[in-house]
Amino acid sequence: MKINYSNIEIKFVNDWNEDEIVNLYKAGNWWKDKYNSSSIKFLIKGSYKFALVVKKDEGRAIGMGRLISDGVSDAYIQDLVIMNDFRGLGLGKKLVNYLINHCKSKNINWIGLISEPGQDGFYSDLGFSEMEKHTPMKFNIDD
Repeated sequence: MKINYSNIEIKFVNDWNEDEIVNLYKAGNWWKDKYNSSSIKFLIKGSYKFALVVKKDEGRAIGMGRLISDGVSDAYIQDLVIMNDFRGLGLGKKLVNYLINHCKSKNINWIGLISEPGQDGFYSDLGFSEMEKHTPMKFNIDD
């Protein structure tokens, strides 16, 4: 598939159609049936920045990523996903660079993330490297 980049916009949003965001979470295999789509508005507002890749002619979100941060020091990139039909076209890289550039513009120079298995090459191409002697961990309430 070819893409018309003039028809693509990456932007920060404070609100968006809940069903579209749920579909993005499903595309990342992160949505569980027990989740409530009405919580999406709080997820967006609770993020430091919530970015969408929007196909302008349809007004439809085809990708997302968010920053978790206090806006001063560290930031974490989280929930980065591009819809399956639009993967491999460079949109993920554009989105990550958009998030990085925002952080840099605010002098947030420590930017971390946890890569999905097999995606470390994608992120290392963008300047990320494995944190030696650090182990990502998660508190397990339920899975």
